[in-house]
This record gives sequence, C-alpha cells and structure tokens, in this order.
Amino acid sequence: MEVILVRHTSVAVPKGTCYGQTDVPVRDTFEQEAQETLNVLRHFMPFDKAYSSPLTRARKLAAFCGFADAELDRRLMEMNMGEWEMHIYDEIKDPRLKDWYQDYMVMSTTGGEGFPQLYNRVAQFLDELKERDYRSVVIFAHGGVLISAGLYAGLYTEEDAWDHLVPFGGMIKITI
Repeated sequence: MEVILVRHTSVAVPKGTCYGQTDVPVRDTFEQEAQETLNVLRHFMPFDKAYSSPLTRARKLAAFCGFADAELDRRLMEMNMGEWEMHIYDEIKDPRLKDWYQDYMVMSTTGGEGFPQLYNRVAQFLDELKERDYRSVVIFAHGGVLISAGLYAGLYTEEDAWDHLVPFGGMIKITI
C-alpha cells in the first residue's frame, strides 16, 4: 500500500515555540501554502482513504485538499510536549530540557511523552492500516508523525531521522 503523509502548513506562533499537541492556528499564508501542497498532492491522487490528526492545523489542510471527511485519529497527533507546550524553548527553565536535548530519541518531556511513545502510536496505526484493503492512502499530520512513519518504513535510521524533517506543507511517500 502506498501512503502519502502530509505535514501541516506553518503555524501562527512565535519562532522557537514548543507547541506539540496544542491546537495552534495556521499562519495567514495558509491558502498560498496549502495550494502549493495541493499542487504536489494531485500527482498522487486518487486515494482510497484519507486520515488526519484531529488538530486544526492538519484538519484544515486536509479540508483544503478536498478531504474534509478525512477520518480523524488521535494517534496521528504530534508529540505531547507536556509542561513545555507553548513556551519558547530558549526560555524553558526546566533542568531536564538540557538532558532531553542530548537524548530526545529516548527521554520523555516533563509531563509529556517521549519519541518512543510517539513512534509506538504511529506504528500501531500503520500496523492496523496494513490490514485494510487499500492501494493508496493520504494522511495529514505533523513533523514527528512523518519522522516516525519514515522510520517505520525504513527510509532512514534513528541516528539521522531528524535530518529528514519535512518542511511545512511537505510530504513523504512510504510503502507498507
């Protein structure tokens, strides 16, 4: 099965903000960014099924691209950043932040989750998706979800995973 994963467009928060699962608004450039995404996505259409994170930034892009009825799944949400959500990274006083920067592929955020939890929920979703009789699926989600899906599909290793972070409105294709 071919799966196209689409990252949401840019968000209207100050640069350097840790927003994770907070339902933040999209930037006022949304329509322009979304049109660019749709222009690329059309090359992969049609899809047998569409899924989306329930967060507004993903659902809004799904709707713009013609998938207002995309099935929502909480496992497609971005990583829960816990107590750090909606704080500027450089202003977070938590002493665990420095340790997290050194070991973010293993360590959980304070009051939130770690990459292993994010990966496991995305992998569970993809495991279930493989059991469906679809040829082509589109998923509207978040950077961490796309990284997890790429790891799941063997596109890269944990050591270089974050070198492959897709830009806002960008996408990856995996085969499961």
